[in-house]
Amino acid sequence: IRGVERSRGLGDVYKRQVMHFVRPATFDALVPEQLPGRQRTWTYGSGVCELVAAALLSNRRTRSFGGLFSAALLLGVWPGNIYMARNYLTQQNPPRSPLAKTVAVARVPLQIPLIRGAWKIYRESPQ
Repeated sequence: IRGVERSRGLGDVYKRQVMHFVRPATFDALVPEQLPGRQRTWTYGSGVCELVAAALLSNRRTRSFGGLFSAALLLGVWPGNIYMARNYLTQQNPPRSPLAKTVAVARVPLQIPLIRGAWKIYRESPQ
């Protein structure tokens, strides 16, 4: 039951990522300028991947692969969280509130339990 609860929890996290499409500018700030292409393309692409992860985690038959997919996805977007935190702390324009800076910095270490949880789903779910 714990694995199911954990996968539902991660699934809920991903379902909230519909915001990639509702307010994409928020997520554009996570995309390092050094990546090729438009930031918006990366935003939409990661939103699609997160919705795929939610679908995989929601189905008992695909839950194990969903855990693996989620762990890889979370590792893949982690540099974006670091990039955003660094920018929020060092750039003066536009000005960021102390709360926005705190949230941006807190996201970086909070990825660790999400990655571990996704990996645990992969390992503990029936193949």
